[in-house]
Order: sequence, then C-alpha cells, then structure tokens
Amino acid sequence: MAKELPLRDALPESMTWNLQTIFASDEAWEDAFEELADRLESADFFAQSATTSGTDLYNALQYGLGVMRDLEKLYVYASMKSDQDTANAYYQGLSNRAEALAARVSAAIAFFDPAVLSLSEAELTAFFEAEPKLGAYKHYFESILTQQGHVLTPDQEALLAAAGDVFGASERTFGVLDNADIKFEAVANEDGELETLSNGVYSRLLESTDPEVRRNAFQTFYKSYVSLENTFASLIASHVKGHNFMAAVHNYDNAREAALAGNHVPEVVYDTLVAEVNEALPLLHRYVALRKQLLGLDELHSYDLYTPILGEPDFTIDYESAQAEALKALAPLGEDYLEVVNTAFDNRWIDVIENKGKRSGAYSGGSYDTNPFILLNWVDNLNNLSTLVHEMGHSVHSYLTRQNQPYHYGDYPIFLAEIASTTNENLLTDYLLKTVTDKKLRAYILNQYLDGVKGTVFRQTQFAEFEQWMHVTDAQGVPLTADVLDEAYGELNRRYYGPALTFDDEIAHEWERIPHFYYNFYVFQYSTGFAAATAMADKILTEGAPAVAAYKEYLKAGSSAFPIDVMKKAGLDMTKPDYLRDTFKVFEQRLNEFEALVAELAAE
Repeated sequence: MAKELPLRDALPESMTWNLQTIFASDEAWEDAFEELADRLESADFFAQSATTSGTDLYNALQYGLGVMRDLEKLYVYASMKSDQDTANAYYQGLSNRAEALAARVSAAIAFFDPAVLSLSEAELTAFFEAEPKLGAYKHYFESILTQQGHVLTPDQEALLAAAGDVFGASERTFGVLDNADIKFEAVANEDGELETLSNGVYSRLLESTDPEVRRNAFQTFYKSYVSLENTFASLIASHVKGHNFMAAVHNYDNAREAALAGNHVPEVVYDTLVAEVNEALPLLHRYVALRKQLLGLDELHSYDLYTPILGEPDFTIDYESAQAEALKALAPLGEDYLEVVNTAFDNRWIDVIENKGKRSGAYSGGSYDTNPFILLNWVDNLNNLSTLVHEMGHSVHSYLTRQNQPYHYGDYPIFLAEIASTTNENLLTDYLLKTVTDKKLRAYILNQYLDGVKGTVFRQTQFAEFEQWMHVTDAQGVPLTADVLDEAYGELNRRYYGPALTFDDEIAHEWERIPHFYYNFYVFQYSTGFAAATAMADKILTEGAPAVAAYKEYLKAGSSAFPIDVMKKAGLDMTKPDYLRDTFKVFEQRLNEFEALVAELAAE
C-alpha cells in the first residue's frame, strides 16, 4: 500500500515556516488589504501633481513605493499560505485577490516613470536642488532616465500597451499547443507497458537504461512535432517579428539591445558569453565522448544524453544532518554568513516536509518587510542537500540586501539572482570532494557538477545563440520557415555536441518545443549566472578573505547600482571573458578527475 502524504495540520510546527511573522492572523491580512485598496483612490492626485515641484515629485515617489511595499507583504503571505496547501480554497482565494490587487497597484502607479521622463534635465535638476530628500534616490532616477529616447508619447505608449494581448498571442498559443493540443502516441516503457507520451513521460523515458526504450520515445515524441513544424515556425516567427517591431518603434538598434536594456546589461556580455562558450566546446566534446565510452555504445545519439552514466549513489542524509553539512560547506563565507543560516534554521524560515496539497519543488520567497522564507519538499538524498544550500543562497542574498539597502534598492534583478544560489552549490561541491572518500560517490558528485555545466552553461548558451540568430535573420528580411529553422538549429546542435554524437534528424526540430525562445532574451542569464558563480566560488576558495569581502558587497548591494557594476565591485567584470575562462578551467579540472576516477573504478 502506497504511503500517504501527511495532512498539513499533522506536521510538527518546528518543520513549518512561521507566516505569523508577516501577519498575526488572516483578519490582520484582510485589514491591510482593505487599507491598501482604499489608498489606491489617491493615485490620480499624485499623478496630477507629480511634476509640479520637487516636493510633489518626492511625495508621488513615496506614494508609489509605499503601495508597492505593502502589496508585496500582502502578496507573499497569501501566495505562501496557498502554496503550503493548494487544496485550501480560502487561501487560494486570498492568493487570487492579491494577484488582482497587484494588477490594480501596477495600473495606479504607472504614471510615475512617464512623469519623470516628461521633465527636462533642467527641471529635474531644479527639483533635486529644491527638495534635498530626493538625493537618496539618485540611482533610482538614473535607472528611469536610461529609458530616455526610448519612450514614446503617453498616447502612443497607451496604444502599444493596449495591443499587448496581440503581441502576446503567439506565446500564449505556443503554450496551448505545446501543453494541451499536441497529441502524442504511446510507446512501451521498460516493463513493456504502453504509456502515452507527454513532456513529463518523455523526460522520464529518456533516462531509461534501456536504449530501445529511449530511441522509441525520442522518435515517437518528435514525430508529433514534425507534423506541426509549420505551425510552430509560424508562431516563433510572429513572436520574433513582434520583438523586432517593438525595438524599432522604441528607437533601439535591435531586439536584443531593447531586451537587455531593462536590466542595464550591455550587449557585449551576451557576445562574450557566446564567443567563450564556443571556444570551450572541445571540452564539451570530450565529455560527450566519455559518455559514449562509459555507456559502451557504438553510436551515441541525442536520446542517450540523459540516461545516467552512474547509478544512484548509496547515500542518504536526513534534514538535521543536511543542516550540519550545509554549515560546513558554507564555512568559507565566514561566521557572519553562517549566523544568518543558523537564524534561518532556528527561526522557522523553512517549510521542510512534503504534505498533501503542498506545491512541488523548492523556492526562496519573502518581501522587504519579512524575513526570507524557503519552501522545500524534503527527501533524504544528495539532490535535496544541494537544493537546501541553493535556496539558502537566495535567502541570505535577500536578507543581506534588505539589511543594508533602503526599500527602493532592496531587491535585485534576475541577472544577479542565480549567482548567490549557485555559488553555494559550488561551495558544496568543493566541500564534498574534499571530504568524501568513497570513489563511487566522488564520481557521482563530479558527474553531477559536469552535467550542471553541460545543461546550464553550454545548453542555455546554445539556446541564446539560436535566439539571437532568429532575431537577426528576421531583421534581415529572411522568412523564418520551418526548413530555415531546422537547418540552422541542426547545424548548431552538431557544432555544440561534436563528432562523438551521431546526428539524428529529429533533433533539428528541438527548437519547436523550447519555451525559453518566447521569453525575450532571458535564457542567457542562466549561463552567465552559473559561470559567474563557479568563478566566484573558485575565487573565494583560492583567495580567501579579500574575495569573501568583495562577494559580500555583491550580496549587500541589491539594486543600488547597475548589475554589471555590482559584479565589478565583487571582483568579476562580466563584460570581459575571464570569469568564463575560470569556469571552464574548473570544468576541465573536474573532467580530468572524473575521467581518471571512472578508469580506476573500471579497473577494480
């Protein structure tokens, strides 16, 4: 009989997060909700008066920041209450109401950026001189002013905003087609039972140890995509055209420049990533060739890239032991860092155990006026230890940012977010490799790291390169037909995976099923974040105190400077190739060790 998950009420309190630190009761949340809803009535007053004087501009700014700050607290409480038990209709309702209120808040304060941009340089300077309190917001205004020259008249912007649904149609249609309307055939699993394919079933069957199961799943899965290739091509072509159109009307040179401008990331960061990853492809080719050798295959195909090279390790770790191991792994970051980690462990920042109805996966959440929170669904294995230190990286980053920055700089962009979490993962990998003596477990740890670089730095850069190619090709007037897309993606896949991988025609259609291509130059940040974290962890471990001090400046900076400048202060210039080269040095060292270790194991 299958083991039943516990109900929420049956969990020990010490293993749950304490959301009463946000609101003491649901009634307190309701009161705060009503109070904020009432305050939105004042938006028109501030919209009308914002550009009248320095004091009025300051008051409008305080109004906008104040309602956002209170909204975040309401939103965090409602969404996390819902996540802890998604079957609870009351908290689902609270979460839905918080989302609706968020839309109202966004609309109410949308006046502010256009108001600032409507002021001349002389007017804004005069306002700053007349109202000294504005001085504390200098960089905040600088961020808005970078849009200067790229914002149209209010009427034109309103017209484009109203057309948002039209521009988003291809992404929505892709979602419906890929998640609901596409029909897959059934294939036999390892037990000979027929299973109808889906994205989830396909991923599981690709990890099968039976090559025939993998091959059938792969060929059958892509048969469905090939049958719809012209539809998928039409969708992505329309989406790319929308990006190119919006970039042109907002006076950007290209779609990528427009997308990266939101985070103030120069295009050279993207180009440097692609160039350095291409330089390092021989390392990926080596790793792919090693996979072929270890699997004992005459030919390695695309459907062989996800089956485990090594079995699951004989390793279990309970949550209490994982806390102790996490503290040891993160010790290079210093006592003050560990103090925050211990506070998280001791003060119920973490919701540990899976219960009936609980949201799957893991995340770090919270707002400026709360402590960070971590949602886990704990299982006693190495992956969950890694997840714990990963999410703790996000949480300590948030905590130190909020402790050291005012609200308006108290968050950080996605470009910076994954660096803190993945640095922790790298420190854990280093700690385990220094302390684990069992050869099989060491090989597993090395393989996990190498797979992480393969799947994040290499694969996501492959996506980033293809995304840029699509936008450039469309801008040159070349139609993005299915044949054009297939040929380009197939060649890219050949180049990335190298001669040890036998080319399968089906893989040229992989672009059809990648949702990241609809995210508008988002995916490259996975690669830069992972590489920056690898380089940062290496600096911390080799340089010690100076690197740790610089790293903590990044953790405390929030959005008080543009992301590239934050990382420069931390010792990484992401416009230059060094951090990527450092990453590939670590990858090569660990690949060398992995090759030697599996040779030893084979000889035993």
